[in-house]
Amino acid sequence: MKRIVLVSGSSNQSLSNQISDYLDVPLVNPQLVRFANGEIFCEIEKHVRGADVFVIQSTCSPVNDNLMELLIMIDALKRASATSITAVIPFYGYARQDRKSSPRTPISAKLVADILTVAGASRVITMDLHAGQIQGFFNIPFDNIFASPVILNYIKKEIFNENTVFVSPDAGGVERVRFYAKKMNAEISMIDKRRTGKNIAEAMNVIGNVNGKECIIIDDMIDTAGTLVEACKALRANGATKIYACATHPVFSGPAIQRIIGCSELDRVIVTDTIPLTAEAKATAKIKVLSTAELLAKAIHRTFNNDSVSSLFI
Repeated sequence: MKRIVLVSGSSNQSLSNQISDYLDVPLVNPQLVRFANGEIFCEIEKHVRGADVFVIQSTCSPVNDNLMELLIMIDALKRASATSITAVIPFYGYARQDRKSSPRTPISAKLVADILTVAGASRVITMDLHAGQIQGFFNIPFDNIFASPVILNYIKKEIFNENTVFVSPDAGGVERVRFYAKKMNAEISMIDKRRTGKNIAEAMNVIGNVNGKECIIIDDMIDTAGTLVEACKALRANGATKIYACATHPVFSGPAIQRIIGCSELDRVIVTDTIPLTAEAKATAKIKVLSTAELLAKAIHRTFNNDSVSSLFI
């Protein structure tokens, strides 16, 4: 008799509770203790022998603490004789370090993949992976879930009209924007972006017509919001009437929230709950959070029943 067990780490407690409600499966909150020197201790206070276990944990800030916590939970479950251990990682940390960008640098996304596998994960489920090739770093099954159904539903109901243009903040995101535009039968545009340093971006030119248009910027994450603010300024300078930003992962590092609040050109930011917001972000009226709990719950249910996960997006 197959048995499913949901285990929640400390980084996504609210999202884990919602997934538990959708699946009608009790959530197991392991005993997680941090010793005085920073070491993490974990004890799974539930019988998991022979169960298919799904561990929900985003490797968001503090990235290293949350990653280590996930690895320790997986190891504890492996030693407790779980039949399978699926790491459900709504936000995959280190995903931007997917290649050697200069000599003598690591490929940290590959390192994380190796560590997760060695720890005992038998499958990984994540959402809107920053670089698709990271799937090839794993020798275990890997499912990259897309938040587009949730975001598109909101756009259709609250924002979209015949005057809408979807905008990519850089060349790398054009394929993502084209998907949204095709679904909504809309036009696309692109920002020609130049980076002057790490986490420093300067938007240069707008490719495509945005004059008199309502623009929706589509990206996978918002980190320091530097790219977003420069994109908004460039779009407004080219005649955009309203500007919205949609992103799956609200990383919101450093000055991000203050930049969003201070950007008069930006009307609204739509993100999902793959990363919990800080109190400052929650208090910001410009930010709207969409839930991915139902989508992840369906992916977990289909994985458990050996059904197709890709059919969620077809």
